[in-house]
Amino acid sequence: MNYRAVVEYDGTEFSGFQFQPSARTIAGELERAIGELFAEPVKITGAGRTDAGVHATGQVVSFSSERLFPIERLAIALNSVLPRDLSVREAGIVEDAFSARFSAKSRTYEYVVRRRPMRSAISARFAHHFYRALDLDRLARAAQALVGTYDFTSFCGVLPENGRTTVRTVRSVAVDACGDLMRVRIVGDGFLHHMVRNCVGTLLEIGTGDRDVDAIVQILAACDRRAAGKTAPACGLFLCGIRYEGFDSYAPAYGFPGPV
Repeated sequence: MNYRAVVEYDGTEFSGFQFQPSARTIAGELERAIGELFAEPVKITGAGRTDAGVHATGQVVSFSSERLFPIERLAIALNSVLPRDLSVREAGIVEDAFSARFSAKSRTYEYVVRRRPMRSAISARFAHHFYRALDLDRLARAAQALVGTYDFTSFCGVLPENGRTTVRTVRSVAVDACGDLMRVRIVGDGFLHHMVRNCVGTLLEIGTGDRDVDAIVQILAACDRRAAGKTAPACGLFLCGIRYEGFDSYAPAYGFPGPV
C-alpha cells in the first residue's frame, strides 16, 4: 500500500528534513511515528529536502507498507505521537507509482520578511526582520528576471554532486504585502541548495537600492556565487506547496491568507 501525507512544521529546532542518525530531523521524527503506528520500519520520501530552520505548510511525503491503516484515522493517529512542531494535515492512499519527490510537477516556496524598525518577538521564528526601507515595486520588477530556464549557479549554495546540472526553471515570482509583512513567492520545477534564500537576499539588496534594478540578468550570466547577494536567513522560508497531477498541497506562509 502506498501512502501520501501532507506535512507542516516549524523548522526552527530541526536540523533539516533529511534523516541524520545523530540529529533531530523531520524525516527522523516522521519515520519514528509511522513505524510506531505500523509496527514496522518505514522509510519516507519527501518532496523537498528543506534545510535547518526552514518551515513547511505544504510538504508532501510518501511511504509504502504491507499494512493497511484506516486512512480516515491516519493523520489523527500520527499527530498523537508527533512532536508539537510537526504535524500531518491530511493523508491518503495513492497509486503504487506515486513518489512525493519524482511525481511532483512544481514546487512553491514563499519567503516572509517583516519590515519595521524594531524586531518582533512574535514573528521572529517565522519572518526575517528587515529594518531598512524597501521599494516593493522595484523589488517586484527585478524579480521577474528570475522567471525562465537558466543556469542558477550564481544563486546556488553548494553545487550538486557528480556534475549534475545547475539549470532550473522558475515558472513565476510574485511579491506582495500584508501590513508590514512582505512575501516573495517562487514557483519552479526544482531548486538548488539555498537557491530561494540567495535569490531573496539579492532582491532585498535591489529593494534597498544597493544594487541596480536590472542586476539579476548580469548575476545569472556570471555563473558565480560571488556575484549574487547575501543568503537570506532560514527563518523566513516556507515550503508551501507541491503540485501533482490532480493534487496540490499548497497552504500560504505565516501571516498571509490563502489559497491564492
